[in-house]
Amino acid sequence: MDDNGYDNIEPALQELARAIETLDPQRDILRNKVIERCLPLADHIARRFSGRGESFEDLQQTARIGLLHAIDRFDVSYGAPFLSFAIPTIMGEVRRHFRDYTWAVRVPRRTKEIQLRIGGTIEILAQRLGRLPKAREIADELGVDLLEITQALIAANAYQASSLDAVAGDDGESSPLPLRETLGASDPDYELIEQSMTLRPQLDQLPERERQVLIMRFFECQTQKQIADQLGVSQMQISRILSKTLAQLREGALED
Repeated sequence: MDDNGYDNIEPALQELARAIETLDPQRDILRNKVIERCLPLADHIARRFSGRGESFEDLQQTARIGLLHAIDRFDVSYGAPFLSFAIPTIMGEVRRHFRDYTWAVRVPRRTKEIQLRIGGTIEILAQRLGRLPKAREIADELGVDLLEITQALIAANAYQASSLDAVAGDDGESSPLPLRETLGASDPDYELIEQSMTLRPQLDQLPERERQVLIMRFFECQTQKQIADQLGVSQMQISRILSKTLAQLREGALED
């Protein structure tokens, strides 16, 4: 993996943790290197929130603060991937910025208080679980009703109201456009991350044979016949295994 990327940042974080624990004089240098590698992640998240009435520069600064929190709070001993903790931490910091400065709709005090607690709770649970927590898990952690958590999550959308004809903030990479021209686009990379986080616990629970067949079929791009020949079974058996396993994963994902 390229040292300049953040997908394989865990070894660098482990080295940083050891340096901090032993008071290594190089710890500040190591921390700055980790921050520099992860800045594109913070900037990417800031860009996702642009065009909602806040300047990109403010969102970028807020997202980078969230990144610093993620790096300083991440506990490598849990063995969870850094992205599963950093993404909700950074997004939580940006959402707090909107909550503190740009409420456009009146929200009940109780709902607003719960909503303010959700961000930190998501960070804790994401690190503990190695994935984004479900709404019920957040409710249990906070000791509140699931309906209140749902209302608080919905209230997060009560940001500053902007006209669809208003010009989105300049992100420094392209000419500003009206908000209506920026609607409807989604970031496929984050969708893949979310899907991966959803399916990973279910994949880990699969029997060894089913997991092996999935890896051979979808990650190694082998045909059903090639898999059957290697495992010494019929192609029909492989087809049945794939159908049953995919249905099981789909059902589990819908429940989540």
